[in-house]
Amino acid sequence: MDQVLIVGGTRFIGRYTVSEFRDADYDVTIFNRGNHDNPFADDEGVNHVQGNRRDREDLAAAREEVDPDVVVDCVAYFPEDVRVATDVFADVEAYVYVSSGAAYGQERVPKREGDTALEPCSEEEATTDSSATYGPRKAEGDREVFAAAEDGVRAMSVRPTVVYGPHDYTERFAYWVDRVAVQDRIAVPSDGMSLWQMAYVEDVASALRVVAEEGDAGEAYNVGDEHAPMLGQWVELLAETLQTGVETVGTTERDLARHGLTPQDFPIHRASPHLLETAKLRELGWSSTPHRVALQRTVDEHRENDRTGRQFGPDRDVEEELLDDLTQ
Repeated sequence: MDQVLIVGGTRFIGRYTVSEFRDADYDVTIFNRGNHDNPFADDEGVNHVQGNRRDREDLAAAREEVDPDVVVDCVAYFPEDVRVATDVFADVEAYVYVSSGAAYGQERVPKREGDTALEPCSEEEATTDSSATYGPRKAEGDREVFAAAEDGVRAMSVRPTVVYGPHDYTERFAYWVDRVAVQDRIAVPSDGMSLWQMAYVEDVASALRVVAEEGDAGEAYNVGDEHAPMLGQWVELLAETLQTGVETVGTTERDLARHGLTPQDFPIHRASPHLLETAKLRELGWSSTPHRVALQRTVDEHRENDRTGRQFGPDRDVEEELLDDLTQ
């Protein structure tokens, strides 16, 4: 049985990646500092090695203890992380780096691997932990994967767009689930026309396994839902899933400005379309989960947790004033 070492593995994408490889009959070990609750603590089929992924000696110790066939790197946030990991794990059968659609530095629709330019990354950006440098750092991590592959490492990259699903601690999608679940009417920026492709978390996990098994060294693979609804359509799908009715009020930038808001104050709004071409991944045999299935699982878990995402969107009182203004 093949051994997989998952760097990370307890919170969101990593959590589902563990389950994906377990279901495919891999022996699974997670490697992390142990700072978050381990959902697999009572699962005898999932081993845990504690260590700091930014410490080369810790990575090397994990390499010796586990002797993995596959490494999935869920928490490589700096290019140096990827450079060190591809060196330490140079002889594994597959090293898969979790990159991001944010690595693209060119606004094209759709964005294609090898075709759409990546973000540049300066030396300062490569070591600066901020939202502004996230895309450049992920892009530079991709370039480290490509360099490792040129040196003979079977290293590959997977680029998810915004990930949603159960256990999403970012609460970006939870904002909209909560709004639709508890409100009779909600404001939707840009008249609901914002297009930011999403990726269901279980599909990201399956993409990581498929790329590990079938991908080509030195290649990057986009992952996102094969159908990309606009924001207003997401609200409709959520209302259907929640079996509720909600009045959506489309707003323009001018409408919002009168109340001190901008479209960017709403989670998952994007001024320009963000769509990743997924044909390359689908050619490996991957496919995405139907939205109705993905949303039902997301909503079911949402009902059991206390994540609302309200802190990431407009204050409800301000939204009410906006809605009253627009519906008088």
